[in-house]
Amino acid sequence: MTELAKNSNSALQTAISAALIMAIGMGFGRFAFTAVYPHMIDEGIINLQHASLAASANYAGYLLGALFAIKMKPQQSYLGSIVATMGTVFCLILLSCINRIGLIIMVRGLAGVFSAFAMISASLWLLEQQKQTHQAPILYAGVGLGIALSAELLVFVTHLSWHSKLLWLLLGISSLILGCIAMFGLSRAQPNTVATHEISSTNRKVPHAYALIVIYALAGFGYIITATYLPLLVRNALPNLDAAQIWAIFGLGAIPSCFFWHRIHSSFGTQVALSSNLGLQAFGVVLPVLLPTTLGYLLSAFLVGATFMGTVTIVMPVAQRIARQAQNNLIALMTVVYGLGQIIGPMLSNALFSIHHTFNSSLLAACSALFIATAISLKAI
Repeated sequence: MTELAKNSNSALQTAISAALIMAIGMGFGRFAFTAVYPHMIDEGIINLQHASLAASANYAGYLLGALFAIKMKPQQSYLGSIVATMGTVFCLILLSCINRIGLIIMVRGLAGVFSAFAMISASLWLLEQQKQTHQAPILYAGVGLGIALSAELLVFVTHLSWHSKLLWLLLGISSLILGCIAMFGLSRAQPNTVATHEISSTNRKVPHAYALIVIYALAGFGYIITATYLPLLVRNALPNLDAAQIWAIFGLGAIPSCFFWHRIHSSFGTQVALSSNLGLQAFGVVLPVLLPTTLGYLLSAFLVGATFMGTVTIVMPVAQRIARQAQNNLIALMTVVYGLGQIIGPMLSNALFSIHHTFNSSLLAACSALFIATAISLKAI
């Protein structure tokens, strides 16, 4: 094997290891709750209000974790990735052992802290420490992989009539196995000293950091209502449809989307890629209101899944380029504002649901936020 082929394989293994950190911290530790909590509601462990509080606590934890990591240096990202992975495994297993609502909400908050650590640490480790910016699609595809894999695991064992506690235990053990694989890959990677090629040929203009921050905050609010309540929406509107399978479609859509949006970004630049991504995402979010049928929910799951991580894939490498010039951790700051959007989303949904007894108004508000972000990206990026 030639030296070039060895380096290529090593770079791929490095990116896959980082993607597994994302899969565990985000796909399993964060978004698996979306697929599990309808079972917890059926079992009488929580109700819709408790589920919203747990979701908000998780997003608040995500914000807190991002604030803790805002001073993280690339050299610390290896340790941060390990902490994120082991902390997520601990939270998942702990959820299989507790019943009290207060404890469940607290653990979901702690899991949010580790999710933020996973996002920031894995991003810094691959994009900055390893200087593998061109591997960003593989990195962020890890989130979709985690969502799809955890959802399919849950679909399989749901047919065995497993209790939600066993579901959490399964997720915890699966995360531990994936975590061991990821940490082995991290430990074998050698820091690169030469930066790989970045998007530059059609994207010479570097967006202003403030515009990017506002857009990212609106994107966090815009997708989170669908990402939090989609299985419940499906179960209430179409009880004969398997809500967990819809959630799996959401994750499966996210995996190839990272590569698709990275290619659009490389070919047409940040403005075209970001505005197209956010506009399509807005349409996906509002589809259940416009088309409350099986097709509408399937398309909504696929379109939002196929765009929300695309937003991250477009924005994060750009933020990292800006951060290199300004000598700051813009990735952590972006994660903070994304977390703020995600906290507001479930809180607003809960308030509007108590008034209208439907999620339609929440979906319309999320769609509006995404359209505003689209307009800003067309004007200011």
